[in-house]
Amino acid sequence: MKLSRRMVLGLAGGLAALTAGFASPVLAGSMPAPFDNPGKVKIALVRYLSTGDFFEAYLSGVQAQAKALGVDLRVFDSRQDAALQADMVDQAIALGVDGIVIQHGLTESMQDAAQRAIDAGIKVVAFDVNVKNPKIPQVEQSDRDLARLALEQALKDNGTSFKAGYVYVPGIAPLDRRDETWTKVKAANPGIKQVAEFGTLDNPIANSNANQARSVLQAHPDIKVMFAPYDEFAKGVKIAVDEAGLNKQIKIYSADVSTADIAAMREPDSAWAATAATNPAVVGAVSVRALAMLLAGQDPGHNVIIPPTLITQKMLNDLDIKNMQELGKKLPQFAHANVAMPDWMPAPKY
Repeated sequence: MKLSRRMVLGLAGGLAALTAGFASPVLAGSMPAPFDNPGKVKIALVRYLSTGDFFEAYLSGVQAQAKALGVDLRVFDSRQDAALQADMVDQAIALGVDGIVIQHGLTESMQDAAQRAIDAGIKVVAFDVNVKNPKIPQVEQSDRDLARLALEQALKDNGTSFKAGYVYVPGIAPLDRRDETWTKVKAANPGIKQVAEFGTLDNPIANSNANQARSVLQAHPDIKVMFAPYDEFAKGVKIAVDEAGLNKQIKIYSADVSTADIAAMREPDSAWAATAATNPAVVGAVSVRALAMLLAGQDPGHNVIIPPTLITQKMLNDLDIKNMQELGKKLPQFAHANVAMPDWMPAPKY
């Protein structure tokens, strides 16, 4: 028998995929089919981005919600290889999964791959990648609001006239949405002069962006604001700003948050002034819940949006917040999102 490339990929994926526990805290029969039979449902998470605290926390939320539902979770990690991510969707199809969460990726590689899953009768949810398919719910962090909250704080702190540096990599759906807001803010405030744009997703992302930021700061030491709307970007910018001794002259505004980010923001004289974020673990859980609703024959809506929270350096210091756990306790709106949460849905335990 001659094995096709996709069959080989499927077998390889079965060996390589990570499996979550099947135990469910909910009694069989208390949830709608197919979740009334713990362990019966098989889902896959197919990842494009995985480096950094955000993606580790996102994965923990996916795993926690999958465990609460009693499903068999397989995790595929393409490490920013677009062609491999598409192949991994095919691997998941070959494994016979019931549903797939596509996490980030490029539209041109994921659109056809997602359609192949739909054609195979598999339910699909996409997080932060536009697969241009009306049958596929799009889970979003409300990226335009993330950028808006951070930039509103930048305007509050710095006024409406300043020189800015901007970190951006086009083609990534959440970054493109955040870019739309930055473009509107600049148009509404002509005193903002963007003197540099740079950015890369090369691993390690923070260090790679630090290398680029060093050159930018040498060329433009009069920059007052750095808009770095992804926390790995902000980490890189902060490294370069600290090395240049410009931490008291430049303020960094970002999106996303982690325990490491909180520590960096709370350092004495830190340039990192504010970030806007959703809880990445909550976002991961919502992604699985939206998929579970589809599998149960329910509609989570085409745009499943998790509202963000503004987190400032002053807030962290005033409330003495040192980690993500304390952030959730002291800012309850950050700890949970009542999104894609029908009455039968079991809550995850993070």
